Amino acid sequence: MASDAQPPRRRRARRPPLGPTQKPCRPRGRPPQPYPQAGAPDDAHGLTRLVLAHLKALEVKGYSPQTCKTRRRELGVFLAWCVERGIERPSELTRRKLERYQRHLFESRRDDGKPITARSQHNLLRAVRVFFSWLVRSDYLTSNPAADIEMPKLPKRLPRDVLNEAEAELVIAQPKVDTPLGLRDRAILEVLYSTAIRRSELVGLNVCDLDFHRGVVMVREGKGRKDRVVPIGERALAWTNKYLSDVRPQYVFRPTIQALFLNYDGERLHLSYIGHVVRRYLDRAGIQKRGSCHIFRHTAATAMLEHGADIRYIQAMLGHEKLETTQIYTHVAIAKLKAVHTATHPARLKRSDTTSSDDPTTPETTPPF
Repeated sequence: MASDAQPPRRRRARRPPLGPTQKPCRPRGRPPQPYPQAGAPDDAHGLTRLVLAHLKALEVKGYSPQTCKTRRRELGVFLAWCVERGIERPSELTRRKLERYQRHLFESRRDDGKPITARSQHNLLRAVRVFFSWLVRSDYLTSNPAADIEMPKLPKRLPRDVLNEAEAELVIAQPKVDTPLGLRDRAILEVLYSTAIRRSELVGLNVCDLDFHRGVVMVREGKGRKDRVVPIGERALAWTNKYLSDVRPQYVFRPTIQALFLNYDGERLHLSYIGHVVRRYLDRAGIQKRGSCHIFRHTAATAMLEHGADIRYIQAMLGHEKLETTQIYTHVAIAKLKAVHTATHPARLKRSDTTSSDDPTTPETTPPF
């Protein structure tokens, strides 16, 4: 007689308690807030109703969920400003009123008392301009009051902090590879440094996206929902292969899971968790430079330029749409410029051996200290 006993279920790996120096993960996002209601809910020309229709149109056009989420938040700031002033319809907004909104953003302060950055002001105003352009195209308005708004000038800033090669290697060596999650974290750091992919692109990697034979990684639906192929180094592949063979099988609780890097529960890693993990290893290495995952992206691009890589190859690797975005790294990678400066500038400290030291007109070759 066949037994009705069910086979024992596979038990999940037990989460070890946090150590004295470890911090709990941050909560995943803020609790949802009610969306500002500008205009009656049943008013077909109410502001909030039209904003929601605009967001739906973006989804239909194929914009990524992250873009739609960001645009919803940016327009929510605008709606809250309209609610405070009793503005319910787009027809009530003029160019002068929109300029007041721009001035409101300029004078606003964050929770820490600091002003909103020019980049944030630019993004908030751009969302409003795109919204009003959609209103005109959809025949809700006959003219666009936001068309002539002068956008804030964006400062051209260099990457804040970049690791040198010794610092990058020091951080990568921090995970304890004799533990399962330490081995996973070592593979994560190796992939970030070798490929210079974004944090969201790392989280989105599947096992099938790695091609060990060709030595490449397929980044699917990166920024702008564009795919690209990125080279990956042999060392990063070796650590990733070790993670796949020794660690990942322990956390696969669903046969259908395709994510490359898994958490305790066998699910795809969260963006905030990745940032927390990388920041923890930076702190453990004594690196006080700001940043987390993106600092490896800056470091890899700068190091490749220092070693003679063509900027267009770096552009393709980083997935930049415009070459101007990649050219900021030419201002950071100044090794060649430093060599030219040392060899040619008249105020350099090191002089050629042919210069006579007895000549009273010869400037000093070493500083007087």
